[in-house]
Amino acid sequence: MSARLFLLALAGCALLAGCVRVNVHGDPDPSMSQPQTLRIATYNASLYSDEAGGLLQRLQSGDADARKVAAVLQRLRPDIVLVNEFDYDAAGHAADAFQRDYLEVPQAGGGAALRYPHRYFAPVNTGVASGLDLDRNGRVGAAAPIPGEDAAGARERGDDSWGYGLHPGQYGMLLLSMHPIDAATARTFQLLPWSAMPGAARPVDPDTGAHWHDDAVWKQLRLSSKSHWDVPVRTPLGTVHVLASHPTPPVFDGPEDRNGARNHDEIRLWHEYIGGSDTPWLCDDSGRCGGLADDARFVILGDLNNDPADGDGRHEAIIELLEHPRVLRMATPRGEGGAHAAGAERPDRVGNPVHATGDFGPRVGPLRLDYALPSTGFRLVDSGVFWPAPGEDGADIVDGSDHRAVWLDLSN
Repeated sequence: MSARLFLLALAGCALLAGCVRVNVHGDPDPSMSQPQTLRIATYNASLYSDEAGGLLQRLQSGDADARKVAAVLQRLRPDIVLVNEFDYDAAGHAADAFQRDYLEVPQAGGGAALRYPHRYFAPVNTGVASGLDLDRNGRVGAAAPIPGEDAAGARERGDDSWGYGLHPGQYGMLLLSMHPIDAATARTFQLLPWSAMPGAARPVDPDTGAHWHDDAVWKQLRLSSKSHWDVPVRTPLGTVHVLASHPTPPVFDGPEDRNGARNHDEIRLWHEYIGGSDTPWLCDDSGRCGGLADDARFVILGDLNNDPADGDGRHEAIIELLEHPRVLRMATPRGEGGAHAAGAERPDRVGNPVHATGDFGPRVGPLRLDYALPSTGFRLVDSGVFWPAPGEDGADIVDGSDHRAVWLDLSN
């Protein structure tokens, strides 16, 4: 190589080096770098307990599944991650333990220690007694466990809570972030009445044709089975509104399909929220009404419990959200492990199993239930479902939960 060509090559290398992203996913000090991409993830981690305080006890005992969940997050190293099914406690003791004893400790099959300096959590409806006979069995479930309670009594208590759960906060949500969270302007919709939604899918008793809930109950019933959050995060790409939720599964009911109807409308809430600010019925827990500003950018995250093609549920709800004009059109995230899950080859299957985000056994098969949906205005750089095929690197840590993590890399 001539001296002139050698100098040109050196100059080209220097120019390329100036374009390399200097932020490593998981850098605890975001002010030290200006990443060109932002990694955002959602993960139903199944970190819950049927007993109040039980999650903390799980974590203090060195829970093997929690270590696998932490290992997955250490591998992915998202800048922002919503953790579904993480039991809520007001003092944050379980969140402290998960951060300190799991994420900040290198895990087998994982990666380097991972620290999130910012987090957000808030109360949810699961396990909160309603004082009403929501399942119409003629009895109101107890507000708290009673001595000698059997499984049927526990189920009755859960069914008559605002959202199914055996103690307040079960199946809660936890948002972790490398970047500052604007908690002062966050909005929660835990208390929003279902009846406030225009054209709500009010459940009907098919035997009588009458409404499943009488008017007195219907006016009180809350839409969110957990909650819906709009949490602004100040990132190097600008403010991103994290729209977090975990709608009820569209099963565990009867022919009235009350959970299917609720799942539909919990998903529809986001469709309405991003549809413009002219939604006066959509009032948050602080009394502020209206949807998201037209120029705001967002990512919808969570286990939405609805596959576009397979499994139970009113599929039109998730399809309409995927096709919303403010949601970025993009290739569906994929993980090759889904094709090897039990039930992936069912003859009645419609969707591609590599798009699945959960392994639910041979009777149900893998389903796409977990979503990370960015708004228009972002550019999708990459995406995936962390579900390696059997025998591939990382396949031994995915079974800490029956769900798989979904991630996106976004840029401006």
